[in-house]
Formats: sequence, C-alpha cells, structure tokens
Amino acid sequence: MVGPPGTRRSAESRASVGRVTKTSQVPPTPPAELPGTLGELRAAGHQYRTVKQELRDNLLARLRAGEPRFPGIVGYDETVLPEVERALLAGHDLVLLGERGQGKTRLIRALGQLLDEWTPVLRGSELNEHPMQPLTPASRRTVAEAGEDLPIGWLHRSMRYGEKLATPDTSVGDLIGDVDPIRVAQGRTLGDPETIHFGLVPRTNRGIFAVNELPDLAERIQVALLNVLEERDIQIRGYQLRLPLDLLLVASANPEDYTNRGRIITPLKDRFGAEIRTHYPLDLELELELIRQEAALVSAVPEHVLEVLARFARAVRESPSVDPRSGVSARFAIAAAETVSAAALRRAGLLAAGTPDGRPAAAPDTEPVARVGDAVSVTSTLRGKVEFESGEEGREIEILGHLLRTATAETFRARLAGLDVSGFTALVADGAVIETGELVGPTELLRQVGTVPGLAKALDRLGLGDAPTPAEAAAGIEFVLEGLHLTRRLAKDVTDDGRTRYGGRSPDSGRRPGGGDRDLGGRPDRDDDWA
Repeated sequence: MVGPPGTRRSAESRASVGRVTKTSQVPPTPPAELPGTLGELRAAGHQYRTVKQELRDNLLARLRAGEPRFPGIVGYDETVLPEVERALLAGHDLVLLGERGQGKTRLIRALGQLLDEWTPVLRGSELNEHPMQPLTPASRRTVAEAGEDLPIGWLHRSMRYGEKLATPDTSVGDLIGDVDPIRVAQGRTLGDPETIHFGLVPRTNRGIFAVNELPDLAERIQVALLNVLEERDIQIRGYQLRLPLDLLLVASANPEDYTNRGRIITPLKDRFGAEIRTHYPLDLELELELIRQEAALVSAVPEHVLEVLARFARAVRESPSVDPRSGVSARFAIAAAETVSAAALRRAGLLAAGTPDGRPAAAPDTEPVARVGDAVSVTSTLRGKVEFESGEEGREIEILGHLLRTATAETFRARLAGLDVSGFTALVADGAVIETGELVGPTELLRQVGTVPGLAKALDRLGLGDAPTPAEAAAGIEFVLEGLHLTRRLAKDVTDDGRTRYGGRSPDSGRRPGGGDRDLGGRPDRDDDWA
C-alpha cells in the first residue's frame, strides 16, 4: 500500500517540480567554529579550489566510499549518471537533452550536493569571491589593505546554485549584466568594473548555473554565453572585463529543438564538453518507483492501482496516436496517482454526507482507498498533458480511455495469472448484479459480494495482505470485476449517476479480448483458470 492519508512529498523531492532559485532560499547559519578571518583560514590549512575541482574531489570521495552520488534520481543508474560522472570528473560543462518530464532539472539541481558544504567568501562581494582569489579591483584593494585580519564570510552550497528558464524575452542584462547609469552618474567612468550591475551568471560565480530550455534563448543572447564557456570572462556593452569566472555551466534542451530546428548556435554547442541524453524510465518497476517517490497522495493507493497507472503512462508514450517528439512527462503518471487518491477521498466525503438519490449516509470511511474505477477520471483531466498527432483531433479521450483499459487488462493478467476466479463469475451466474462505483462504499460492496471462493488469494496476489481493511478489500474486488469484464467474462453497465454494474456473461465472451475497441491482448484459457 502506498501513501496513507496526509502523505506529502519531502521538500527535496518537490524541488524537482518547482522553479526554485537560490534567491528564494533562506541561507543556513554557518557553524561558529569556522574561521572568521583570512589569517585564521590560512592557519586552518584551507586550500583554494575551483568549482570543478570541488566537484571532482567530492565525487571521487563518494565513489570510493560507495555512497549515493545523486539521491532521489530514479532510473538513470546504468545509463545517464555514469555519463554525468565522467563529465564532472573531466571538468566539462554539459547539456542534458531529453523530452519534457525526464528529470533534467532535478538532476541538474542534484549536482549542487557535490559541492563543499561551506566555502569562504569575501563579505559583501556580489560575485562570491574567494578571499584568496579576489577578482574585482575593489576586492583586491580590500584584501591588500586588511591583510590577514580581513573578515570573511561563509556560503552554504545551497546558495551556490542559480538557474534561469530561457524565454525569448531574456536579455543579455539578465544573464551577464549591464551598465548601471546611477553608478556612472556618481562619477565613475564607463570602463570601471564598479559601474556594472552584474547579471545572474556572474552572481553565481563559484557555483553552478543552469539554463533550462536553452534553445528558447534568442541567438544573439546565446552569443553572450560564448566567452563565459570558453574564455571565462564577460563582455558588457563593448567593455571586456577580465573577470575569470569560476563556475560549472549546465543547460537542458529538448532534442527536437536542439538538433532539428537548429536553434542553438553551432559555436555554443561546440563549447559544451559533454552532451548527455536523458530518457523516461526504461522498465515498469522504475516507473512505479518514480510514482511512489514523487506523488503527493491524499489517500492510500494500492500497488495494483499504481501499476495500472504506470502501465497507462507507458502505453500513452508508445501510442502511435501521440506525438513522440513532445514526449509524455513523468508528471503524467504522478498526477494520475494524485488524481485517483483524490477521487477516493472525495468518495469518502460524499458517502459520509449521503447520496443524491436519497440513500442514507454510510459509516465514515476514515482511511479511504483508491480503486481502479477512480482512474477513469484521469482520461479527461490529464489529456492536456499529452500532444496528439494532428489526425486524432476530437478523439483524445477515446484514445486515452482505450489505453487505460489496456493497462488495466495487462495488470490483471500480470497480477492474477493462473488464479481460479470462478467464484466471482459464479456470483452473477444466475442474473445477480454487483454494483460499485463512486457512490458505493466499501461496506456496501462487501455486503453484495459476501463470501467468495478464491477472494483471499486474489487479495494476497494484489498485495493487500491477509487482513485487509474493508476499503482495501473493496479495491481488490473492484479490480477483479473490472479485469473479468475486460477479458470478456462479465458484462458491465455504467449508469448516469456514477454507478457501475457488473453482472451476467459478456455478450462478447466468445470474441477476442478487446472486442470492437482494440485487442487488449491475452485470451483466457477457460472461465475458471486462465493465464
């Protein structure tokens, strides 16, 4: 069972979805035992290292200790992460290529965990200058005048990361900087570095700077990054400032934009030392692990329902009706899991208040559990996350509905293959009807079913344990009923008020599973024992 009521993602995992920048974070307080002056820093044996040296040394230390290098990154252990590690050890700036929702930003932000936890800086420096390596003329004068008594500050690694979502209206001033007319008016000359208002890249000096969706930058803005990547200096309005910036520059891009549209200028491509392709989870278990890690569930979702959603997401990606160039984000499956958990919570609220047709309120469902029928709503709420081929206009919900049924049937076969389920078909053999759906509570569903031979084994196969709660048992029963319907062994009727009735033999029972829709694959061997 995944996600008891009240479960929420950790702050770290939520960072993979939000647009958090270093300016929005509250810096931690440095430990009191850290040196407070330049002299104390030298006496402590501190040695200046560049950002890339820090990353290399700390990555090697984790490799040698067998520690996780990128906690929270799922599905890349054997593919993407080794390439990232080689790039960091080589000291390369890198660009990550991948469709939307492949965790590119999450991976980029994880790089900051390889920096030193604390690093010394000149107090008041806009560029996070190291007291042993001052950059600007003003900082060099300050260090020379104060000597070993120079007060120093400490910067936490969480404040050494900056990012910019590239948009067409991004300017050179945003990224690199511009002349500050106020400082010029105060009497400084235009050639004086102190007249410059620095942009995001210089202000992330001695850190990691990320440009998300790099192809969306106008080409003339991309030119401004050339010197940053190669010569490590910046040019502002014709003035070349020899400020040897110390940073790791990382970018993300969609392969379609990067290669086919030609929206990244060739010299800029050439300056990145490593180009790394990301991908969606390669197998079902990784897809499930990602959903478990990221979904913020407001009620419990059984494993078999999560598996349906994971298979659903993979089926959507592979569908010929979906544009493969845009991809289907991992957020699709995550949002689907959150939606079905919300549907279970809504059902509990509705049942506690009574039903519109006058039926009395049910006993409060203190621990609602999602059912496979709750997944039907995702076909409409999540269709905006999928880019369909032009010829499929108007059929989006129909396509998603078919793929969801396919995923449910595949999960049914995978979970219950070889199990005798004749007890369920026997329930309705004499014309009886089992009613379930959004307005049917677990107690009512269990009352209709009663004692069914093979129920305990089915619930065990679904991971619901030896002593499931009524809500868990109802979730398992509904899944079995839906699976029997999809394999053409039970008829199904959906009413206007949200109730689903299972009963009698499907009129398509002699046909291949999938009937007039599309082949759902896998034909039952016989009514009571199938593989």
